[in-house]
Amino acid sequence: MTHDTDVATGKSPVAVLGAGSWGTALASLAARHGHATRLWGRDADIAEAINRRHENSRYLPGHELPDNLTATTDMAEAVEGAGLLLIVVPSHAFAEVARQLAPLRPEGVGVAWATKGFEPGSGRFLHEVAADVFGDAVPFAVVTGPSFAKEVVAGLPTALTVHSDDAGFAQQVADTLHGPAFRAYTGDDMLGAELGGAMKNVLAVATGVADGMDLGLNARAGLITRGLNEMLRLNHAIGGKAETLMGLAGLGDLALTCTGDLSRNRRLGLALGRGQSIDEAVREIGQVVESIQTADEVMRQAERHGIELPISQAVQAVLHGDITPGEGLALLMAREQKPEYPHGLFEGR
Repeated sequence: MTHDTDVATGKSPVAVLGAGSWGTALASLAARHGHATRLWGRDADIAEAINRRHENSRYLPGHELPDNLTATTDMAEAVEGAGLLLIVVPSHAFAEVARQLAPLRPEGVGVAWATKGFEPGSGRFLHEVAADVFGDAVPFAVVTGPSFAKEVVAGLPTALTVHSDDAGFAQQVADTLHGPAFRAYTGDDMLGAELGGAMKNVLAVATGVADGMDLGLNARAGLITRGLNEMLRLNHAIGGKAETLMGLAGLGDLALTCTGDLSRNRRLGLALGRGQSIDEAVREIGQVVESIQTADEVMRQAERHGIELPISQAVQAVLHGDITPGEGLALLMAREQKPEYPHGLFEGR
């Protein structure tokens, strides 16, 4: 099976797998840039609403989607003839969707994803999961950076980055997304890019808790900065590049998620800081909150590499109900004084 090319536009179709808010926003973006785009999801009602009313009323109500974006619950139909495959599902569903996609993938077509997080249980990075499912010969790319789905689908200016070991495939994905209101950069550090995209969810809970407790702007800035320090130290230990986390995949995503109230993870922290329980907060948010599972996987990585991550550890303990937000704050403030950065943190790999 090979991919098709539209004679009029010269652009090949795009298949986006995952019809939540982010999948719909990226599908809308590709369609606006002239690609016939097919969006796959499990919910027949969402697919019907997109096809009939050009709206994902569950996840992005009030936003009109392009006419050249269609939806289906049949994955084979979605991917047939596609020149790019983009997985946009929660991390807990990534492996299952990848396995379903593997026998349907058009020959020679690469697989990208905008999923953030680790594989639950194993703690594996998603590029490791993808290599197991598709094999090493398939080009992979991760799409990450500071972005809220509602702003992308509304056409507001956004900048993201695409990281891949295959420079040509990174450029293909970036070209598909790049447009008048959307800048897509490229890089070659999938490890660092995936770590940044996952870990910022945990740190967003910390800043949300602080803001929910009315600890002030100084505390928020301190948590963001020291949170970035934790990202950099774990990234260094696993072999990622420091510059990746100083860009859109790290600092950019961290700043947005820690300060923007559209962030589900920040809203979880706000609720906890105001005294709500985990169950109450998750129920109120009403969508998947990645930080709960991700905190466990981050700490598993930290233990594996012998890295101290006090903020992430405190968030994990709060999320599991082992300590209160106030106790977490006290533990962080009581830590011994030390240099801001460990020696060699910014040395090249």
